[in-house]
Amino acid sequence: MRTLWSGGAALDEQVAAFTAGDDRRWDRRLLRWDILASIAHVEALADAGLLDGAEGGQLRAALRRTLADEAAGRFSVGDDEEDAHTALERRLGDELGEVAAKLHTGRSRNDQVLAALALCLSDGLLTAMDGALDVAGALLALGRRHRTVVMPGYTHLRRAMPSTVALWAAGYAEALLDDLGPLAAALDLADVSPLGSAAGYGVPLPLDPAAAARRLGLARCRHAVTAAQLGRGKLEAVVLTALWTAARDLGAFAWDVILFSSEEHGFLRIPEGLATGSSIMPHKRNPDVFELMRGRAGVLCGLAVEAMTVAGGLPGGYHRDLQLTKGPVMEGLDIVQAMLGMTAAAAAVLEVDRDACRRALDGGALATDEVYRRVRAGTPFRSAYREVAAEVAAGRPVPALEPAAILAARRSRGGAGDPRLLTRLGLASTVWRRRVAARRGRLQRALAALAGDGGAP
Repeated sequence: MRTLWSGGAALDEQVAAFTAGDDRRWDRRLLRWDILASIAHVEALADAGLLDGAEGGQLRAALRRTLADEAAGRFSVGDDEEDAHTALERRLGDELGEVAAKLHTGRSRNDQVLAALALCLSDGLLTAMDGALDVAGALLALGRRHRTVVMPGYTHLRRAMPSTVALWAAGYAEALLDDLGPLAAALDLADVSPLGSAAGYGVPLPLDPAAAARRLGLARCRHAVTAAQLGRGKLEAVVLTALWTAARDLGAFAWDVILFSSEEHGFLRIPEGLATGSSIMPHKRNPDVFELMRGRAGVLCGLAVEAMTVAGGLPGGYHRDLQLTKGPVMEGLDIVQAMLGMTAAAAAVLEVDRDACRRALDGGALATDEVYRRVRAGTPFRSAYREVAAEVAAGRPVPALEPAAILAARRSRGGAGDPRLLTRLGLASTVWRRRVAARRGRLQRALAALAGDGGAP
């Protein structure tokens, strides 16, 4: 196996296989980001006078050709190479000879992988944020289609008080907008260039880390070079925890769909294209999509704990253990992005049985409304509560209410009858859209410039 650190000595094959692990799989994902960060590093070396104009031009052009080849599937990390950095340096050496040996000047594999991760995670988090906004939009559209459809709200999986399909959908839409906060905080942590920190202590060369950060489209560089390696592992854990907040809400939504589409409830109908069948029971239409969504929310929790466990017991500086945090964070990004895409598609086609929703409000779910009818008539709350509780216990029916009356009593802000609920959430979503688009624009412009307007992700 080819490595950058063996110094020409023979490498034990068992050691090589064990230390590489499944790193090649994840480094193939990081390769394009490593190439882009390498172009930024070439610019930094040229600015510092460590490459002359011809050398800088050769390296820049070769890296851009390599980026285009990676995008076209003509270049990747080979099985005989330890990682993306080895594959890239080998490729450039074959093409440029001795000039390629200058590329590693002033950097280490440590800040090299951190730079690739910063770009990869920034892009992945922005994609997740766009996905969360897509789901919120689909849920708000679901709410608009069924704005006045009343249904029970539940606590402890028991009927509690009247709600609406719109309020149910709006609650999840707002939860996903809340999830953008942790995702944005994780993005802020990723939005930092490590270039110039090398193995953690900088290099005795006149490199400009702030200029490198600008070229990468990242917000800032490190004040202290030693902070770069202290952030390794922590960044991955924070990203996974932020992703879990979205996964948790998607899992809860999926749980509700499973429950509300069951024969015992019947509030929702899952279209045939979203359901799966049974190999033995011809009548079955199973909610496998939603069950897997619910399960994957648990997987995200496990991935976050995995990253925390690997990184949490280490002292300062770099340690090879940290290699094991790349896989969980990229797997987590994949899972959440897939969950978001699936949920947005599902929310757009879920069907609602208005009559089943309304019938489920008969009886106990209107008991609290009867309490408050008496309160409005002048009865103290505790007395009204005891009166209605006694009547329910005695089997006396709770007075029925028309949907219009249920909604009219809930017109206060955030309630089921609030006429501006969906509008306010739509405006909040628009504000987030603009923020995410501005952040992505900064990254894309910088990467397009590095790529020469071709081959950037």
